[in-house]
Amino acid sequence: MANKIGIVGSGIMGQGITQVFLRNNYHVTLIDISDEILKSSRENIINGKYGLNKLVEKNIISNNDVNKMMDNLETSVNYENLRGCGLIIEAAPEIKNLKISILENIEKNCNKNAIIASNTSGIMISELSSKVKNKSRVIGMHWFNPAPLMKLVEIVKTSFVSEETVNFIIDLSKKLGKEPVVVRDYPGFFTTNFVQSWLFESIRLYEKGIASIEDIDKMAKLGFGFPMGPFELMDIIGIDTVNEIGDYLYSETGEMGKISPPILKEMFYSGYYGNKKIKKNSNGGWYDLNK
Repeated sequence: MANKIGIVGSGIMGQGITQVFLRNNYHVTLIDISDEILKSSRENIINGKYGLNKLVEKNIISNNDVNKMMDNLETSVNYENLRGCGLIIEAAPEIKNLKISILENIEKNCNKNAIIASNTSGIMISELSSKVKNKSRVIGMHWFNPAPLMKLVEIVKTSFVSEETVNFIIDLSKKLGKEPVVVRDYPGFFTTNFVQSWLFESIRLYEKGIASIEDIDKMAKLGFGFPMGPFELMDIIGIDTVNEIGDYLYSETGEMGKISPPILKEMFYSGYYGNKKIKKNSNGGWYDLNK
């Protein structure tokens, strides 16, 4: 049970989190709504941009290692398969009601002592767990994209979670080679509030004509050492996701700085959700505006 992990949601984050556990010799049960989606996710875990085969190319692991890891991956559309998991991580899209429903279904189908974690980037854990009866075992476990590479795990602690649960997630994160930091439950936690302010201010400065998209990204990287600029980052996160987070933070805090800038709304309504290779239903991202 301690070596068996459940993950609900097999998108980009779910795939990355799954890969981290597989590389650390855990058995993973990955849940999603269709076998077709799960088949595609399984393929991406192996051959995606940050897939296991990239590690084979770098001689970090062997093809035999990949086969052993994938043997430890079970995929299913049934929540009942989560029984026996010591930890279940919800990694669904950043849609509040969807996540609330998933956490409720997880509790109905998992062992009574299993820990339930949400990978939300900013929705309060207290709200997401509103329909979970045993709140002492619910915690935020905010991973960063790409999960196989990014070291930080932001652990979100509510007033109702047990210290045993918090300590388990801290210790587990360290075992996985991550750096855990514990924060209090609040809309956007620390990281999303920080990043959202940076992203929105970058958009506003672009709207004012201070600098181009390309030059803002260049200055963020060369001047501050960021691995990518704000517009590049939004194209990966998803402009739709950035907009949804802004709407949520403003609705919860009432702070004017949380309101999405007009051009972000315009892009969202026009179907520009970000990088088309990542967002399959997208018309494009920031770098497609002037084409």
